Amino acid sequence: MSDKLFHRLTLIGIGLIGSSIARGARLHGIAQTIVISDASPKALTRAEELALGDVYEPNPAAAVTGADCVILCAPVGSFAILAEQIAPALAPGAILSDVGSTKQSVIRDVGPFVPAFVHFVPGHPIAGTEFSGPDAGLADLFQGRWCLLTPPPGTDEDSVKKIETLWQTLGALTAKMDAAHHDRVTAIVSHLPHLIAFTICGTADDLADETRQEVLQFAASGFRDFTRIAASDPVMWRDIFTNNKDALLEMFSRFSEDAQAMARAVRWGDTDYIEDKINRSRKIRQSLIDIKQA
Repeated sequence: MSDKLFHRLTLIGIGLIGSSIARGARLHGIAQTIVISDASPKALTRAEELALGDVYEPNPAAAVTGADCVILCAPVGSFAILAEQIAPALAPGAILSDVGSTKQSVIRDVGPFVPAFVHFVPGHPIAGTEFSGPDAGLADLFQGRWCLLTPPPGTDEDSVKKIETLWQTLGALTAKMDAAHHDRVTAIVSHLPHLIAFTICGTADDLADETRQEVLQFAASGFRDFTRIAASDPVMWRDIFTNNKDALLEMFSRFSEDAQAMARAVRWGDTDYIEDKINRSRKIRQSLIDIKQA
């Protein structure tokens, strides 16, 4: 009898998160066999060169055959098609999970295809870097980071516990929450900052050539931080923005109002308002440091 958490773990998508799970699963002995599938032949070949798994299968339906755990690690915009492709091949009792950043859309797109005999446990590890692809993975990427699980009502508790155990074994902290609440939280802590970063870099790119070159040459740490975020995978973030648009636009509207208020304070020299905003921001930063999430 194997003491592994899973007999056959299938990862569909071998970018930053998928390759990090593969590395961590190998390091911690989470699965007897790791199966990797990806729509990109180049990515799949590179995953094999890096020995990230045991089996490399371009066909997602073939990749999930016999798996007792399947994790979708592709961009969320591809989930509906993937779910339709793999549904007939999923094994009875298998757990289907994911790492998508927009949980309502995942439940909407994947849920209708999940067979009654398969346990659906959506998840979202809040971890990452600006790099992508099989080479970007890190076995310790999830260490000390949160993974939020949003199982639909009535989900098998043993299956939820197994997915929690997987993430905890990879070093993550876990919490469960409602999918709609998750999407509002991630809209402000992740999606809006990325939207702002992409926009600021776009603004800089649209400047006149001479000024643009000076922006790049003399970039301060603040602008460099934005460029790091803006180097993230464009397909992934395109899908995140469009699949969490309601929560994102709500948070953007609130941010726009606050930005206008700050602009008025700057215009009229309201130093008390400016200092208050800066001090509150400093407190948030210190709070992140205190809980080791900085």
